[in-house]
Parts: sequence; structure tokens; C-alpha cells
Amino acid sequence: MSSATPRAEMFRTPAEAYDRFVGRYGAELAAALIDFAGVEPGMRALDVGCGPGALVAVLAERLGPANVTGADPSEPFAEACRARAPGAEVVVAAAEALPFPDGAFDATLSQLVVNFMSDAEQGVREMKRVTRAGGVVASCVWDYAGEMTLLRAFWDAAREVSPEAAGTDEGEVMRWCREGELAELWRGAGLAHVRFGSLTVRARYADFEDLWWPLPTGVGPAGAFCKSLDDDRRAALHDALRRRLGVGDGPFELTARAWAVAGIV
Repeated sequence: MSSATPRAEMFRTPAEAYDRFVGRYGAELAAALIDFAGVEPGMRALDVGCGPGALVAVLAERLGPANVTGADPSEPFAEACRARAPGAEVVVAAAEALPFPDGAFDATLSQLVVNFMSDAEQGVREMKRVTRAGGVVASCVWDYAGEMTLLRAFWDAAREVSPEAAGTDEGEVMRWCREGELAELWRGAGLAHVRFGSLTVRARYADFEDLWWPLPTGVGPAGAFCKSLDDDRRAALHDALRRRLGVGDGPFELTARAWAVAGIV
């Protein structure tokens, strides 16, 4: 899943669908990533691949919106980010070609984006380029193969109902999403003092249908797979996912682990 086209299609869905999918983990994950990166008041920060604005919004709270910029290739997501964080600058741009001068930011971050870049090596080089000497470049991606409970359960359920799911399972096909791989990418880009770790966050759901709702919209790789199924197999996936999660009709919580990395320019 390395080309730009799949990301463009999967993230052209309404921002509400993303927010109700993995976006509901976004604010807590953003706070954890900011703390991991060591972003502090007085800094000017860029969020690369800002999506509907979870990280931009938390950065704006901590740094002030005038000190925060977001960039995303999806116009609908950029619009949603502008609405979510008034006063922050948000531009439509891809990570691989950021429209900012060298050294423009004290901190450049990306949340759940590196594995969707069309060229991750170039994207990280761009993140480094727009960060001043001594500044920090940091990112996080889901632990798809392990402790991202929702997505791991989804793909295990998908394999039950459709053998071709093996070819789209994010735990199998995503690059940079296993322990230590982000650190290799950061060192390869020439970043120094690279730190690697994990961040664990939670999301709450009213019931299973609250969790299921965004998937048939086609958001993200899981949603795209769900949308591609015929009605019978989609219904079977619905039941298999519910069974694997072991949830009833009432509210519940899920945990999700992300791998995080930070390096100094």
C-alpha cells in the first residue's frame, strides 16, 4: 500500500466517518505524541498529514493557534481541520512536497500518516528540511499487527469471511508499522538522537453499531475492504467482528497501541 492513489480514495470520505473510525482515538493520541516529542509552549509546530485536525487542535491548545500549521492532501480533511482549529494555518499539500521554507518550524509531527505516504523516505526528509537545526521531528503509527485492538480484530474477522483479506491486512502489508521500523526510517533520514517507544490510548463506544457505522463508508483500508464486500459477506463480517471483540449491546472501551519515534535535526 505504497502508492498515493489508495490514500486519496480512502480518505476522501466525510471527515465525520474518519472521526468516528480511528479519529476517536485522535485527541488522546495527539496529547501522548506531543509529550513524547517534547513539544513545549513557545514552539512553532507543523502537523504533516493533519487529517480532520486531532493533532492540530491539541497543538493549538498548547501553543496557540497562530503557532500551529497543518498540511494534508485531502481538501475535505483540510476544511474540517480549519473548522476544528480556528486560527491555525492549514494548507492542502502532500508530505513529499511541503510548501514551506527550510527550518520554518521548531517541531514537525505526523500522526498515523507515515505508512500512507507515497514515499515515506522523501516525506521524512521533507519533515526534517522544514524543521530548524536542533528542532524535533516526531511521528506515530498504529501497531496494526499487534495491540491496535479494533484493527487487529477487524482484519482477523475479515480473514474469516473472505480469503482475499490476507492481501489487504494492514498488519501484513503496511511498512514502518512494526517495532523499531520507524527508528530505522528516522536514522536513514539523518535525524540524530532518535528515540523509539509506544503510546497506548483508549476509545469509548456507545455500542457495537457505534463502532461499525463508519466502516461501510469506505474510510481507511479497513473501510475500503468492508465497502467492497457484497451484502451477505458484509453482514458476516459485522457478526464476526462483534464476536471477536466480545462486546454486547451496551457501552465499552477498546485500547490501541501506536509506535512512536522522535529525532533531532
